[in-house]
Amino acid sequence: MINITVNEKNLQFEEGKTLLDVKEAVKPDADVIIINGFQTTENTEINEGDSIALIKKGEIPSREEMEFLMAARHTPGIHSVLKKSSAAVAGLGGLGSNIAINLARMGVGKLKIIDFDVVEPSNLNRQQYFIHQIGKNKVDALLETLQQINPHLEYECENIYITEDKVEEIFLDYQVVLEAFDKAENKAMLIGKFMRVFPEKCIIGASGVAGIYDTRSMGIRQLGQNAYIVGDLENEARPGRGLMSTRVAVAAGIQSNLAVRYLTGGL
Repeated sequence: MINITVNEKNLQFEEGKTLLDVKEAVKPDADVIIINGFQTTENTEINEGDSIALIKKGEIPSREEMEFLMAARHTPGIHSVLKKSSAAVAGLGGLGSNIAINLARMGVGKLKIIDFDVVEPSNLNRQQYFIHQIGKNKVDALLETLQQINPHLEYECENIYITEDKVEEIFLDYQVVLEAFDKAENKAMLIGKFMRVFPEKCIIGASGVAGIYDTRSMGIRQLGQNAYIVGDLENEARPGRGLMSTRVAVAAGIQSNLAVRYLTGGL
């Protein structure tokens, strides 16, 4: 007999059994088969320790199954680590709102979001908000969206303006911080202060993400042992050079991926 996991249940099957054998035994009406993070239509033989997800399209799973199925396409082992991890996002504009959604989808167990502003119409060209949220505090509006995406996480919200004297208190309980401010002086303040008070923790900022320039110019610069900057370091927002969804989303994706790599020991 071999031991496998199917929709987060530990089961035993005889050696030589295949994915279709498992489907017929556990969930015959499943439309989607995922094995070890990979969706497949091939009837391959199962092996000891395989993790299999069986999904019927259109069916809403139980709460117990939902968390497992959300992470079914993750690389094996990633979700269990991220579930015990924590991250904080400072600033919930184009960078921060995208980062927060990325980390929620990845399943980072404890997520803090911080901003002092409200949603206004010009935000909608690049930020993860909706017309019906105009006028709401960004932390409240984004929390609504995050809870719709992944209700299994622990969320903390602070509707505040971050000053240097508050940095240590705000981020004390978090492993990694994603800097997503608009102004260069605020970026420098947070990154510099964080590196001084938390040299063992990770902070990931961004600089130079405006315009529609070639995304291949974006890079990752390491500032210290656990400090990084994403972007081209040149194309900041200014008159004649706006902030738009495409490059902002690319930078946010790179920041998010760096955070996940750090939390899982990949940096």
